[in-house]
Amino acid sequence: MLDNKSILITGGTGSFGKKFIEMVFERYNPARVIIYSRDEFKQDVVKKMFSSRLTKDQFSKLRFFIGDVRDKDRLYRAFKNVDYVIHAAAMKQVPACEYNPFEAIKTNIHGAQNIVDAALDCGVKKVVALSTDKAVNPINLYGGTKLVSDKLFISANAYSGGKGTIFSVVRYGNVAGSRGSVIPFFKELIENGEKELPITDLRMTRFWITLEEGVELVFKALEESRGGETYISKIPSFKITDLAKAMFPSCNLKEVGIREGEKLHEVMVTKDDSRMTYEYDKHYIIYPCFDWWNSERDMTPGGKSIKEGFEYNSGSNSEWLSIDELRNLLIKLNMMPFNYDYINEVATTRNLD
Repeated sequence: MLDNKSILITGGTGSFGKKFIEMVFERYNPARVIIYSRDEFKQDVVKKMFSSRLTKDQFSKLRFFIGDVRDKDRLYRAFKNVDYVIHAAAMKQVPACEYNPFEAIKTNIHGAQNIVDAALDCGVKKVVALSTDKAVNPINLYGGTKLVSDKLFISANAYSGGKGTIFSVVRYGNVAGSRGSVIPFFKELIENGEKELPITDLRMTRFWITLEEGVELVFKALEESRGGETYISKIPSFKITDLAKAMFPSCNLKEVGIREGEKLHEVMVTKDDSRMTYEYDKHYIIYPCFDWWNSERDMTPGGKSIKEGFEYNSGSNSEWLSIDELRNLLIKLNMMPFNYDYINEVATTRNLD
């Protein structure tokens, strides 16, 4: 699928971009993989990282292009002779977006529009845009901008007329262990000797997805999308309290109050979207509801229409991770606190006493 193809990743120096580079060279023989981002220091870090991880031939195919998604002219230059674009660039920090709303709009909305225009005019075959659970029934500006972004990419298929660029969206929540998420936050507190972990709300749940699973879903979208789909992985849920217990069995939990813009549960598919949602073996697809979309022509075979009123919600999910399962997954991710064995021994001693 991606052999001898040119692939460009916006925001490619982030966690997703690094994992994508690793996996695409493991499975395919692309002609070029272009990292498009605005931070030359991060590009240098990624370049050095993969200089030793890739073969000489593979590394020669890795290109770095300084640019901002706000700069349409630069995107036109970068998209020349590119087959596939993965749009991962965004302002993602909720507080930063709330405090700098104009900047969030410029990057997440105007940037998305620039990607659409450049892809259409430069003849890109497919664009896959990364979305977030926060775009579903948004309650903060970040979610609002990503909702608009998703709509732009889906509606862009009307401009390509069924023969030009194909646009689709991949949606998932916080990636397990990603920068700024709860797992590294808990890990740092425990390693610094904290005996009490703050929980914003004891009822809170989240979906569990790894970077590998996120990249797999993008591969699927690149392979089979026909225009306008939103792809969502079928993944397990976990309780934040169980996560804390998995990392620190004897810790005390302190409820500190939900933060502004934070949700109790992650929602990937709303009840209203259920009418156009189909279930597959390992994922869901929300199909568009526009005149230009034709179910017989554009629907991926093998799907089953889900019941109207269904909501894919981390709080009402059918699959859950236990404390032991969470602990094993954290070990695989190398995200357990370095002093876990000690604190577990202390906890066991206390229980025996």
